[in-house]
Amino acid sequence: MNNIMQNIETSKLKTHWCGKLSEKDINTRVNLAGWVSNVRDLGGIIFVELRDRSGIIQIVADPIKNTDIHKIFQQLKSEYVINISGILSQRPADTFNPNLTTGAIEIYPDKTVILSESETPPFIIEDDQEVNEDLRLKYRYLDLRRPKVLNNLLLRHKITTNIRNYMNTNEFIEVETPILIKTTPEGARDYLVPSRVQPNKFYALPQSPQIFKQLLMVGGIERYYQIAKCFRDEDLRADRQPEFTQVDIEMSFVDQEDIISVTEGLVVESFKAAGIEVQAPFTRLTHKEAMENYGSDKPDTRFDLKLFDLSDIMGKSSFEAFADQVKQGGAVRAICVQGIAGYSRKDMDDIRNLAVSFGAKGLAWITYGLDGTIKSPILKFINDEESAAIQKRANANPGDVVFLVADRNKIVFDVLGRLRLHFGEKLSLIDESKHNLLWVMDFPMFEKDEQANRFVAVHHPFTSPNPEDIDSLESDPGNCRALAYDIIYNGTELGGGSIRIHNSELQKKVFGLMGMSDEETQEKFGFMINSFKYGTPPHGGIALGLDRLVAMLAKSSSIREVIAFPKNSQAKCLMTEAPASASDDQLQELYLKLIEIKKK
Repeated sequence: MNNIMQNIETSKLKTHWCGKLSEKDINTRVNLAGWVSNVRDLGGIIFVELRDRSGIIQIVADPIKNTDIHKIFQQLKSEYVINISGILSQRPADTFNPNLTTGAIEIYPDKTVILSESETPPFIIEDDQEVNEDLRLKYRYLDLRRPKVLNNLLLRHKITTNIRNYMNTNEFIEVETPILIKTTPEGARDYLVPSRVQPNKFYALPQSPQIFKQLLMVGGIERYYQIAKCFRDEDLRADRQPEFTQVDIEMSFVDQEDIISVTEGLVVESFKAAGIEVQAPFTRLTHKEAMENYGSDKPDTRFDLKLFDLSDIMGKSSFEAFADQVKQGGAVRAICVQGIAGYSRKDMDDIRNLAVSFGAKGLAWITYGLDGTIKSPILKFINDEESAAIQKRANANPGDVVFLVADRNKIVFDVLGRLRLHFGEKLSLIDESKHNLLWVMDFPMFEKDEQANRFVAVHHPFTSPNPEDIDSLESDPGNCRALAYDIIYNGTELGGGSIRIHNSELQKKVFGLMGMSDEETQEKFGFMINSFKYGTPPHGGIALGLDRLVAMLAKSSSIREVIAFPKNSQAKCLMTEAPASASDDQLQELYLKLIEIKKK
């Protein structure tokens, strides 16, 4: 290696990017450095594809034209790192490669140095190779060389650059908030960090900077943002990681309209980084409209299959299974799916089983045949008038099928909303070319936790109730609306926010409605409530999931594809083997003792 390093020219190793060279650079001397992507020996002449971050260019060694270089090329293997120097030339017209931006040019180098050799990689460094994800994550440093993964990180960089430029232009200040904080109840489990200098005490890693960004408003910052690392100890799936990144924003002296306006401008600039033009203002739906029409608070509006309510019809029906649900405060709702009347009984049973897996007790359907016949397992329980009313409400035509669910509203919405998405995908109803952005507004302030028999905040406990509902906050908390809003992109929640409570008495009242005593409130949030006594401005904000935004704009199904070093679905880093065991000395310093885990 020392001999190799001595042979490296003292001139600049790299004067150009491989993928940025073009025909206008012909006859220019270039120094390039990168990885050997491919080696082809065609009857003595050796062609090498040299790759760096920007792309690939072809370099050539001819045993007659550049004999010494040819001898070096004979040593080259995939993923060797080399440095070359030579004059850029035009390829012969019959050898142009239209698949490469550099497909019309090549280099016969007159200097070549092997900077680093490589063992045979565990997989081929190309996009079109099917490679097991665990293997890719174990050798992530190799996976990063693949153009697709690299381009995802470049897109992420462009998006965050646009975000910072936009926020800075609009007089926001980027402020970092602590990573080691006090554990507070915010919904998910905290990651805990034991303290060596404070025995038997623990820090928590922040699930979000929520409390600190509100304290920044108390501190007079007025406009804050941060590309913030957040941590949640929760079960993982494609769009979750134990550590994730959000674009965190907080503003003083604002209302919902101010925050929505700033956020829409931010999203427009973010999409521009991906070459996508979207127009503000975005569509708005109330939470009630979203649930009643789409069965979801993050509706995919790229297709028009909507829910409709049959409670008024079925509540008076002699079909007791449905009528009883309505009398008990539940609902009967349905969707009408066009053109599937030819489904077999097995197909219908499969759909019913799918609905049951979503939480339904059962699923009823009415099939309107192309021959004018109407078939259904429930026809014997309803009369002709009710049947006609259902068909009219559904606007059902020959060839259509109406699916009905009766239960509590929460279950009915969830089941039909998920069935709606199932049919949207199965029947190719979704227009993949659309970029539908919308706001869901007027969320409920609380929802009932049936197991704990208490109210919990739908967003978080610092969300302000709608001023119109404050008087009924204690008498009817379940029907109080919050000044909360979510931004949705093609059926996925990009982020959410709210106007915050800035009055200490109102904040204590909300904690009390959630079952927290004054003592518990003081213990967990005393520092925050005390700060409200010293002149707190009205304030609000929003947080957008950066990983999710980048993944969607990159058309990636998993946020792992847009994070440099992600964890797998078991929250493990297969490359570094984290989490790992700690030594006895480390545990002793932290006053920790491990307990034996009995195998189930």
